[in-house]
Amino acid sequence: MDNMIEIRWHGRGGQGAKTASLLLADAAFNTGKYIQGFPEYGPERMGAPLTAYNRISDTPIRIHSNIYEPDYVVVVDDTLLESVDVTAGLKETGAIVINTTKSEDYLRKALKGYKGDIYTIDARKISEEALGKYFPNTPMLAAIIKVAKIMTDEELLADMEGSFKHKFAKKPEVIDGNMKALEMALKEVKKI
Repeated sequence: MDNMIEIRWHGRGGQGAKTASLLLADAAFNTGKYIQGFPEYGPERMGAPLTAYNRISDTPIRIHSNIYEPDYVVVVDDTLLESVDVTAGLKETGAIVINTTKSEDYLRKALKGYKGDIYTIDARKISEEALGKYFPNTPMLAAIIKVAKIMTDEELLADMEGSFKHKFAKKPEVIDGNMKALEMALKEVKKI
């Protein structure tokens, strides 16, 4: 499938990588795309490494397996760079998006010579400023949508506002913070 985008998420239990992959699937679906969003389950527990996946296409998706050669990789926790081969199978025509404040030199060494595009974002700073707590998944969701050009910023913000109103119906006070986190992330993700 020439028009399919495959994304692999790396995070730790409790950081929202699985939730972000499912929110991405919902948002892409709402723009008329065919989607898959699924985690790879194992003995996950709070803080344990986990993987989640997305497939997004303009045509029906007939593949039902994990993603071994992703176009994009999202790293929600930069400590995983030391213990997980996050670039395994990553196409050099795609990109990796990392939640980090580490230096370009450190990242290039940790990524073991990956020659594709590398993007960074400080999801901790954004989430703490916008939400008052550390929830990296909302900024990382906006970052991958921006990098992979899955939809326009306007489509993302409109869709997520509706999604947040539904998801947080009993906690409406968190909607504005999540929207602010998305807006900030769209502006702050940068290529190194």
